[in-house]
Amino acid sequence: MQNFENFLLNHLPKSQSFHPIYETALQKMLIAGGKRFRPALLLGVVNAYNPLMRDGAYHAAYAIELLHTYSLIHDDLPAMDNSPLRRGEPTLHVVFDEVTAILVGDALNTYSFEVLSNAPFSDYTRVALIRELAINGGLNGMVLGQAIDCYFENKPLSIEDVRVLHINKTAKLIAASLKMGAIIVGREDLLDRLYDFGIKLGLLFQIQDDILDVTQSSEAAGKLTNNDEAKNSFVTLLGLDEALKEADVLAETLIKELESFDKNLKDGLSLLLIEYINRHKGSV
Repeated sequence: MQNFENFLLNHLPKSQSFHPIYETALQKMLIAGGKRFRPALLLGVVNAYNPLMRDGAYHAAYAIELLHTYSLIHDDLPAMDNSPLRRGEPTLHVVFDEVTAILVGDALNTYSFEVLSNAPFSDYTRVALIRELAINGGLNGMVLGQAIDCYFENKPLSIEDVRVLHINKTAKLIAASLKMGAIIVGREDLLDRLYDFGIKLGLLFQIQDDILDVTQSSEAAGKLTNNDEAKNSFVTLLGLDEALKEADVLAETLIKELESFDKNLKDGLSLLLIEYINRHKGSV
């Protein structure tokens, strides 16, 4: 992922104005790093089938990271989670102010689609990628999940409704990352299969985050932990032991599905996914 990191650093959003802090604020959370999990998924699919397209795929991977980073900035706002820490750094509304954080989130959201629109693909591929990112990151995807999460704070949901919440809030953007990789390399036969795999992966990712929220310190996690008591998390509803069991079942399912992929795809994703699929183990 070092080449992707270099690409990101060479394509940081720039400000064409005299605003004293705007450009610094635009770049701060991107420079802070993060797992880059979603870009890695997209690039894993591209590397599996057509490594020669990797340089062009960096644009799509960067667009996903921009959209994801905007979502984190807004998620941390006082009106939402009111978090002081993200990616091991103070959050934007703490470093600057709430208005700056809101506007930077807005800017990174729209910049993600500008980056995609300039990606070195055919018009057909660019439109397909833009559509996929918009559908899964927008009003019936990540934003819907955030809306449900915030509205039902302190209002317990059923476990099935919690799955719907987190399929939208977390899983759809992860699923879209895999599907966008398949779009880039023209593997239409894998679009639905990778998307469905990504939904399961995203649910596991969220359950693991809920587990780590109650088992890790804020310093270890790089963000505020033990902050979900009022939220509809898997641990809040199921308890830690049952959430761990749910994570184990999903992890086993995903490992079996990963083994069923063709060798190129399995090899392209295994190194990344085995680490993440098992990250909840040993957390308690």
